[in-house]
Amino acid sequence: MRHSCAFTVLLAASGTCCAQAGVNLYGIVDVGLRAVDGTMAVASGINQTSRWGIRGQEDLGGGWKAVFRLEGGMNADTGTQAKSDRLFDRQAWAGLDSPYGQIAVGRQANLISDALIPVDPIGKRDASVNPNINVAGLSNTAYGTHAFGRQYGPSGYADNFYRLDNTIKYTATVGSWQARAAYSAGEVAGDASASSSHGVALAYQRPDWVVSGATMQFRSRDGLPLDAWSLGAAVRLGAWQLKANAARNDADTGPARRVAQRVLSAGVSRPLARGLLVTTAWYSVRREATGYTDDGFDRGFLFVEKTLAPRTTAYVEADYTAWRGDAAARDRHGTGVTLGLMQKF
Repeated sequence: MRHSCAFTVLLAASGTCCAQAGVNLYGIVDVGLRAVDGTMAVASGINQTSRWGIRGQEDLGGGWKAVFRLEGGMNADTGTQAKSDRLFDRQAWAGLDSPYGQIAVGRQANLISDALIPVDPIGKRDASVNPNINVAGLSNTAYGTHAFGRQYGPSGYADNFYRLDNTIKYTATVGSWQARAAYSAGEVAGDASASSSHGVALAYQRPDWVVSGATMQFRSRDGLPLDAWSLGAAVRLGAWQLKANAARNDADTGPARRVAQRVLSAGVSRPLARGLLVTTAWYSVRREATGYTDDGFDRGFLFVEKTLAPRTTAYVEADYTAWRGDAAARDRHGTGVTLGLMQKF
């Protein structure tokens, strides 16, 4: 009830907000029919996560601007919030833009996520099953028989550290270089490092290619470390675009216990006709965990997207998974097919 009231108040206020210069209401509604291993369902956010948000800025003069962003995920198939305990689970921050870079304070994506934006082979689509989001970016590390089983950094959730509370993030762009640094306070009384995280990211971008990487360290409430890194590249050759990325994370999960995961990915995309884009990619995930058999999975994707209008895209998605070790919940192989429609506002 509390979140419903807050949502109503925000929508009522949005007419006034949107009338002011530099404040915008935006979002994505992505819904489709999805068949997984023969079972049909209505699904939300297969191409891009369904979401809504408010962002704005105000000129302070001298090249300085005050900026803010509030963004929450939603389930377009049911009309519910993506996270029932948070209205703005994706982003909630305010900050300053200046000639010296941007500083933002609040709930934000981790730096691994930022580094993946230009180099993930399927463009960070299919968030629920994209290994670069789930395993490399640490959005959902609980699959198969073992998980980290605890919270690292101030994400608010066990086995999900993709977005972090209490984050101070600095971004600077100089020529072709973009650098980021971030610190997330754990806010544990008497221990500044507990539940905290910190890291740096660096990207170099030219018109036809980009290299992007990041490294981060997270701490659990009891001081156990999780170290993660990601490094990838993208290159455009005529009509073709090729992307590849490597990522690894290594966590202490208890006395003499650890979990290590790595993700290798590569893919290619090409327009076949006006407004018609085809993207295909393959991901390889491997995991080592104390006391468990090494496991993982390989997953391939095919996306065919047709732009119907500037803000409307129809798409067909197909994915195939081959599980290794005891990572599979049931069968050794899995398939999924989606027919969807995505609209932006």
